[in-house]
Amino acid sequence: MEAIVIGGGIGGLCAAIGLRRRGWRVSVLERVPEFREVGAGITLMANGLRGLDALGVGDAVRGAGSADAAGGTRTPSGRWISRIDGAALTAVLGTAAIGIHRAALHEVLRAALPAESLVTGAEVLDVSTGVTYRHRGVTVTRDAALVIGADGIDSTVRARLWPAHPAPVYSGSTAWRGVTARPWDGERVAAITWGPGAEFGMVPLGDGRVYWYGAVNAPAGLRVDDELAAMRARFGGWHAPVSDLLDATDPAAVIRTDLRHLAAPLSSYAADNVALLGDAAHAMLPNLGQGANQAIEDAAVLASVCAPGEDVEASLRKYDRLRRPRSQQVARAAAQICRFGQQLTNPVAIALRDTLMRLTPARVALRSMARYASWDAPDIPRAAGTD
Repeated sequence: MEAIVIGGGIGGLCAAIGLRRRGWRVSVLERVPEFREVGAGITLMANGLRGLDALGVGDAVRGAGSADAAGGTRTPSGRWISRIDGAALTAVLGTAAIGIHRAALHEVLRAALPAESLVTGAEVLDVSTGVTYRHRGVTVTRDAALVIGADGIDSTVRARLWPAHPAPVYSGSTAWRGVTARPWDGERVAAITWGPGAEFGMVPLGDGRVYWYGAVNAPAGLRVDDELAAMRARFGGWHAPVSDLLDATDPAAVIRTDLRHLAAPLSSYAADNVALLGDAAHAMLPNLGQGANQAIEDAAVLASVCAPGEDVEASLRKYDRLRRPRSQQVARAAAQICRFGQQLTNPVAIALRDTLMRLTPARVALRSMARYASWDAPDIPRAAGTD
């Protein structure tokens, strides 16, 4: 039986890997004409890594990433508000978090699929009767027993099947992201810094480089010719190694994105034989670092409940019951953390927040961090004859 996955991002590739493991014939339709190194870094939490383990690619991903060093939260002067011991967090969760470049993760996931199953340059037009897409100037319609919409925050699948649902909204924050051009020989910690209406974060990557990001409150749509210069103007006076990280980055490689999310939760992730996954289902703000991790969870659960030859609609209803409450809870928490952290501007509120964080016992802070990363992956049976 054939499954079509719409979208070749992290969630879509993981879904394809899991479904193929169950014995489905899988095609992944990706809009871009070719896969290439794009994006910046991400952090894979314990829950995402457990999902990747269930999909059979966890070891390969760990080999391409870097186990996060100790870190925590600082003020712009460099004063630590809270410290996180990496070994203690690993002991609580059973596995270290991994910093990895998106391109490296993408490469590992693509390598787990046959090249012929990846169809690039495919623009999906409709999913109401089969899957209709335009590929190399030709319009194609294909039937599939199972269709997965993993086509991102501006999902065509979601718009076609849930046309009345509110569109994603701007959060009020814009973000820059970058990666040092060469391996970094300075401080290697996984840490964030909170200032009034602003946040800077850094994550070591597996290839020795460091991924960094900066986020600020701003009107939507603002852009400048030199985004790295804008970063220096906003964060240049913050503690070391912020300026050094910016200086070590190619200006042409800096990405700026207005942070949007699906503020209105969907009432279902499934309709007939079609299911939504990842940002298409629950696009969330990045403040918990859970966007990709929740997409991986989606893919693992989907594969665990969908076997070829079984009732697809019943399987997708089960997927919806298992995934919607948790993923929407995480999305709500991410929005709350954004308001409590990066977007906070009132000096009194900031002082109160920082004091509370400094006074919180380390074991309590660890339990709080582990709340969303603690998740047990389902078993995904391997069909006979799959590699």
